[in-house]
Amino acid sequence: MIKPPKNTDKYQWTHHVFGKMLYYGISENRIQRIIRFPKRVEEGIAPETIAVMQPAGTKKYQEIWAMYKLAKRANSKSQIPNSKQKKIKIITAWRYPGKSPERDPVPKEIIEEVRRLL
Repeated sequence: MIKPPKNTDKYQWTHHVFGKMLYYGISENRIQRIIRFPKRVEEGIAPETIAVMQPAGTKKYQEIWAMYKLAKRANSKSQIPNSKQKKIKIITAWRYPGKSPERDPVPKEIIEEVRRLL
């Protein structure tokens, strides 16, 4: 039996994304790599989410997408006044057969904020 991904100080995983990982055969490390080094970044369909993509395969072109949002970290035991630290909550992931049409890109300020978290 495959175990679900563990929540870390950077990433929080939902049950939905675990089901999609099993269905599409996408590993935890692959999703993290897509988030760190996306080929394309767009606004997600859900409010306040970001969708990132990397191409997969060369014979039959596919795209692997991941959708996440920036969530506040839970209160830790240390009383550090910097409570603006954020965590990446991975909501879902999927494979898209073929090349998807481009939509609204994410503003550069948000992309730079995510890069500082990684």
